[in-house]
Amino acid sequence: MSIVIPDLTARLTSWLQTFAGDDVRVEGLDRVDFGHSAEMLVFTIVTAANRIDVVLRLRPAPPALLEPYDLSRQFQILSALDGSTVRAPKVLWLEESGEVLGRPFLVMERVPGDVYEMEPPDGPNVTDRRIRRMCISMAEQLAAVHTVDLVATGLVELGGGRDHLDREIAHWADEMHRVQRGELPALERLLAELRHAKPEQYPAVTLVHGDAKPGNFAFVGDEVSAVFDWELTSLGDPLTDLGWMELLWMQPVGLTSHRAALSFDDFLAHYEAASGITARNRPWYRALNAFKMAVICLIGSALYDSGASDDERFLMNARGISLLTQLGLADLGVIDKLDDGPVLPVSAR
Repeated sequence: MSIVIPDLTARLTSWLQTFAGDDVRVEGLDRVDFGHSAEMLVFTIVTAANRIDVVLRLRPAPPALLEPYDLSRQFQILSALDGSTVRAPKVLWLEESGEVLGRPFLVMERVPGDVYEMEPPDGPNVTDRRIRRMCISMAEQLAAVHTVDLVATGLVELGGGRDHLDREIAHWADEMHRVQRGELPALERLLAELRHAKPEQYPAVTLVHGDAKPGNFAFVGDEVSAVFDWELTSLGDPLTDLGWMELLWMQPVGLTSHRAALSFDDFLAHYEAASGITARNRPWYRALNAFKMAVICLIGSALYDSGASDDERFLMNARGISLLTQLGLADLGVIDKLDDGPVLPVSAR
């Protein structure tokens, strides 16, 4: 649910003068209607010396889909990745106080590229070879995320990587219990099975993106130009990103719905060659991410139900909770038909 900010251009201009001088002005200010987790503005910073196209990422108004929403941590991660092989946007400034626009925000350079969130690439220049190369480039960039030097970048300071799987399970279990509006037998069973069957964590601790899906990669031509949305990034088990990616690959929209897109097994082969990381226990990691996605959809359902959000996408996504739960249970060998409980908003039941 977006809010109207009075005198937005004037507020931004005044704040930017601290960094860019008194002659700065803001041009082309516009909102971006994309994604669920944060509001974004695009504009151009103009000074006597140059023009910079930027994106402003505004902390969502609480309660948000992803809480706690740590914008400072995102700024720290993106700053650390500058100069690495990971193609992440370059961050410029962070406003933490909320005094300028009512909520904290960060400003980053606008990266050229197209994002294929829902529709596949189309047009006369889109060949099967280019689609395959786009998938390979995505595998190479995910490998770059997982092989970034944590010490050299300072990302090792994020800490907590050795107990990543336990923290992931505990966090999404806590979120489920925080927003549930009654008994949830199917999700509770999936949680119990995940805990019971939890494998040994992958021995190498890496940077983990946390939302590694095809819709978070931008492309110029057939190469990834940027990896977006670092809200869920941490240190830990890289196979959690693979489980998330595979789960999304199984629900083909956007790039992966194109007839020439790689199979996930082929994507994985390119990733393993580039990263040196070998996938294992794939069903368990798919199930973990099915639980995570189902809980995120449950949070959206609760936000919609309470009136905290009027985003119709939350209502649509809530209808997928049952399917996600069934997928996760099936991956863990559970075929019992269990009741979902109240996962839909009242208006949709």
